[in-house]
Amino acid sequence: MADVLVVGGGIAGAAAGWFLARQRGGSRVTLLEAEGAPGMHATGRSAALFSEYFGNAAVRALTRHSRAFYAAPPAGFAAGALLAPRGVLALGTPETAAAFEVAKAAGAGAPRPAVELTAAAALALCPLLHPGAFDRALHKPGACDIDVDAAHQGFLRGLRAAGGTVVTGARVTGLGRRGGRWHAATSVGGFSAPLVVNAAGAWADDVARLAGVAPAGLVAYRRTAALAPVPDGHDVTGWPMVTDVADTFYARPEPGGLLLSPADATPMVPGPVRHDDTDVALAIARFEAMVALPLRHVSHAWAGLRTAALDDTPVIGPDPDAPGFCWLAGLGGYGIQTAPAAGELLAALAAGDAPPTALRSLVADVTPVRTRTRTRTAPL
Repeated sequence: MADVLVVGGGIAGAAAGWFLARQRGGSRVTLLEAEGAPGMHATGRSAALFSEYFGNAAVRALTRHSRAFYAAPPAGFAAGALLAPRGVLALGTPETAAAFEVAKAAGAGAPRPAVELTAAAALALCPLLHPGAFDRALHKPGACDIDVDAAHQGFLRGLRAAGGTVVTGARVTGLGRRGGRWHAATSVGGFSAPLVVNAAGAWADDVARLAGVAPAGLVAYRRTAALAPVPDGHDVTGWPMVTDVADTFYARPEPGGLLLSPADATPMVPGPVRHDDTDVALAIARFEAMVALPLRHVSHAWAGLRTAALDDTPVIGPDPDAPGFCWLAGLGGYGIQTAPAAGELLAALAAGDAPPTALRSLVADVTPVRTRTRTRTAPL
């Protein structure tokens, strides 16, 4: 019999289960994943970048707190390093002067502050930049590649090692509370526990409705990506991620070429999503407008869902109107980089414990109750 049911096996649910299983002697955690394997939606389709420069103040704080975990994970968590230096080079034009100042100010508070570069210094990092395509450049040196699969599997493996259970193909079809326990009906049978954690990603509001809990107003957005081989004679492996301060595209080196995205955010009904060829072409066009590297074709294109609350801040903690019902949802495009802090904070709040000192000031920002009164304040 479980102490906690976690609904959703992406990195948010896996991290929640990992921390819950280890607090105060540990809880017996059962993780319910609707698909045949965890992480098939947002987690498995991440851009795989860890950046303390992205997101609003709450997101950046969660990311800063997560770095120590990823930089030096617990023994046995991963076979190799989870983070590798990458950096981000964000380019500005006269039309994006205001956005450049916002990005520069936000980056100034990072552990490794963002630095404005001369054009020559930017070209040293990315020699194929079109010199006339930008007038300012911002370097974010602390951004890292992150091994998403190793991090995700580390949380799942650790959950199992602590006595937890991962049940796949277990789509929740009913959820109700009686006798002091939450009872979940799923496609593979029934499960119950005094505490349920809603980490269902794009489906989190649907899970809440099944439980008779007010939804958080989450919206799922499609994000398109493609892998483009690099023409012979060019080595981009040492480049930073290249983007613009208006967030209209990004390009990150990875094995096989460049991962490209138009940084699209198209509202979608939760479910399987396919890429749009128009978005892929747009990503290539925006990249080539900044970088003199013609990309002749893509080897693979895909799309994933990133789900956000209206104020673009994660929803973490107990629901005040539903005893034993907790949220860990709305992590937007920041779920990988914030997962350790988000999981640790969720576990503390669910147990009624004091959160880590560095995260205490965030409790009011991430509380589920605020989603019923706030509106969107920042772009995705």
